[in-house]
Amino acid sequence: MQALAHIVLIIFSICVIVPFWLLIAASFSDSGYAVANGYQFFPEKISFEAYEYILNQWMQIGRAYGVTIVVTVVGTAGSLIIVSMLAYGLSQKNLPGGKTVFLLILITMLFNGGIVPQYMIYNNYFHLKNTIWGLIIPNLLLNGFTVMLVKNYFQSSIPPELSEAMEMDGAGPFFIYRKLMLPLSKPILATVGLMSAVSYWNDWNNGLYYITDSKLYSMQQLLNEMNNNVNFLANNSSLLAGADIGHLPTATMRLAIAVVAIIPILLVYPFFQKFFAKGITMGAVKG
Repeated sequence: MQALAHIVLIIFSICVIVPFWLLIAASFSDSGYAVANGYQFFPEKISFEAYEYILNQWMQIGRAYGVTIVVTVVGTAGSLIIVSMLAYGLSQKNLPGGKTVFLLILITMLFNGGIVPQYMIYNNYFHLKNTIWGLIIPNLLLNGFTVMLVKNYFQSSIPPELSEAMEMDGAGPFFIYRKLMLPLSKPILATVGLMSAVSYWNDWNNGLYYITDSKLYSMQQLLNEMNNNVNFLANNSSLLAGADIGHLPTATMRLAIAVVAIIPILLVYPFFQKFFAKGITMGAVKG
């Protein structure tokens, strides 16, 4: 059975690695050769044109990179604070109405108000349109799944006797939360933080709904805009015969931008991997 498990894991690992390798190899391929012969795992004609394009357009691409980093860092930090504080409160057995509140949070995992009312609230009342908060606040700061994970971790992995002893010494809830719960919750917080960071880094829906100012484009939104522009010209070439399309990014250039966009996640993930499995396993245990 162990050998079979290893074979299955090897197959899954190959299925994960191969697309990344093809993405990286294609980004170093010559654009004309790739169009004529297709993308190859080991390109016969190597070109750095795509990465030269990134350097030449770094004012726009670098700005989008910076916006994505700020959104990811601020959003992940805010998400961890909100989720951990809410989960800590719900993990208290004597919390009045705690079960009702937790049930309402779980309902949000199955139902939501829809895109139109959400857009109207965030745009007309909170005025998030064309602000960096439009990339941070909607959808991603809080979800029922992460609250459930952290709550269950607090209840099943941290002995209640520790908090009771601190209460007997005169410690208040916020002191216990800061000095006891957070230091002992590194696995689950690292897990939730990684999930939140990946969601923010890969998110383009919020940019699509709330951002029209190109100065606030994230990396994913910038890639989406490039794809839309190239596809539009490709589908309407007969109508735009006089348009200058020489400076539009080719497929290999867009792939190179995608490579640059995923580098931070690939670099950060190994440092969180040891917490990830432990946090998911313990957080999924019902307390």
